[in-house]
Amino acid sequence: MILYPAIDLKDGNAVRLVHGEMGSATVFNDDPAAQARAFVEAGCEWLHLVDLNGAFAGEPVNAAPVEAILAACPVPAQLGGGIRDIATIERWIDKGLARVILGTVAVENPALVREAARAFPGHVAVGIDARAGKVATKGWAEETNVDATDLAKSFEDAGVSAIIYTDILRDGAMKGPNIEATEALARSVSIPVIASGGVSSLADLIALRDTGVISGAISGRALYDGAIDLAAALKALKG
Repeated sequence: MILYPAIDLKDGNAVRLVHGEMGSATVFNDDPAAQARAFVEAGCEWLHLVDLNGAFAGEPVNAAPVEAILAACPVPAQLGGGIRDIATIERWIDKGLARVILGTVAVENPALVREAARAFPGHVAVGIDARAGKVATKGWAEETNVDATDLAKSFEDAGVSAIIYTDILRDGAMKGPNIEATEALARSVSIPVIASGGVSSLADLIALRDTGVISGAISGRALYDGAIDLAAALKALKG
């Protein structure tokens, strides 16, 4: 199972939110590229980036720090937030991004997800963010009646490389991930599923790995707070 350290970008800084509330942002590093380098030096194989401002604006806002991270780090990175058209997808891939994460458009324009997955095979993931099993969009600000599992299944034949599943009520709360819901989602589709939200200890990571069906886990606050030692966690997961 791959561990993805998270760098959430707000106003050019690396921050963490609680439950996705922009007003709850805690700045952990005003130099996101330096933070990314620290994660890479600890041994991470991937980076997970989120343009929080972009998620609300519907277009990239924190492009400069993302580009700085891509220039500074040799490991692949995935990015979500404000990516809602083919031109933006192509621009990011051309800049060296390994994977774009499409969230809001997966609900509002699923045909675009399919088009992107065909045009950029291996580079397109779907982000499914849910409260109580129902998908939320536009930076988690808008609720829908779309069932998370139904949305995931609808992309089975689309060629997307991964599904990033976030339990919003667990995100940033340091109370553990929703293993049951994430495992159920992973068992319902053949697409690799990456868990996000609430990963707060090495035990959480081991529990996700031991489901045998979850391909990756994203952690942010626990790494910044020191609740998870990244180098030790990477070693444990490889072992």
